[in-house]
Amino acid sequence: VVAQGRNVSVNGAAVPEGRPYLHKGLGVTWPGDWVAVASSLGVRVAWDGHLAVTVTVEPELRGGTWGLCGTYTDDPADDFMLPDGDIAAIAAAFGSAWKVP
Repeated sequence: VVAQGRNVSVNGAAVPEGRPYLHKGLGVTWPGDWVAVASSLGVRVAWDGHLAVTVTVEPELRGGTWGLCGTYTDDPADDFMLPDGDIAAIAAAFGSAWKVP
């Protein structure tokens, strides 16, 4: 899924603004001024088209996530877990560790 402002595409095919999209467990909806992408895996990402992003996961995934979304354990001690399992001392180091090319 690629979103640039209100322009959204899935696998290179444009999704018309405001029209819901559902295919093979992936859904795109347009709640208010936002665009939301949900997967059948239990993860939903919503974006306001500018700066704000929210990520929501189903309770069944508790303790099963990692990366920028955290570990979902309600334990602040592991909030900044790095890819190698160590804990970053500062937020900037945590974010930089998860960069992809």
